[in-house]
Amino acid sequence: MLDGWLDWAQRCRIPAFVDLGRKIRKNIAGIEAAMLNDLSNALIESTNTKIRVLHRMAFGFAKPEHLIALALLDRGGYCPELPGRSTPALAVLS
Repeated sequence: MLDGWLDWAQRCRIPAFVDLGRKIRKNIAGIEAAMLNDLSNALIESTNTKIRVLHRMAFGFAKPEHLIALALLDRGGYCPELPGRSTPALAVLS
């Protein structure tokens, strides 16, 4: 089905479709591999976006270690022991 559409796009006189068809043909191996193996970079993109938000939140921090600590707390699953508690909060919930 995709091959039929790509053939049509190659003959089409609409420049946007012609360009899209070329781009798809150029990357067809990667597209097919991603579909067959159920691969996606969505998790990586999501994590990157979250870290960018944390970076904006950390603006004005004195040291880069503070941003790293914030990222570990938010994204890394790091759960430090809190004062007055014997187990981390996540261990109690599970």
